[in-house]
Amino acid sequence: MDNRISEIRRQIRALRVSMLEAEAIMREQVNRDEDCSFVAGDILKMRTVMSLLVGERTMLGDSEPILVNSSFIPRRAPAAPRSVVAMPVKRHLVPAEKRAR
Repeated sequence: MDNRISEIRRQIRALRVSMLEAEAIMREQVNRDEDCSFVAGDILKMRTVMSLLVGERTMLGDSEPILVNSSFIPRRAPAAPRSVVAMPVKRHLVPAEKRAR
């Protein structure tokens, strides 16, 4: 049973790396306005396999987290610090005859 848990953990680790790579490819395709349905379908299939593996792993009694070291690129760039915006100044209308020339 220990060997089966180790094998499942290895498969999950490899599957996570593959999913991260596929998500990066899909993100690039979306940024270029290309069709990404094929890659998205593959990701859904990988999620299905992942779900089955996690279920089997849980049934075998393994609940420790599986860490994956990868060069993951965050989806969004960190937000830039916001600049301080000055409030608009109220302007009062003055009749033309009272204006200084």
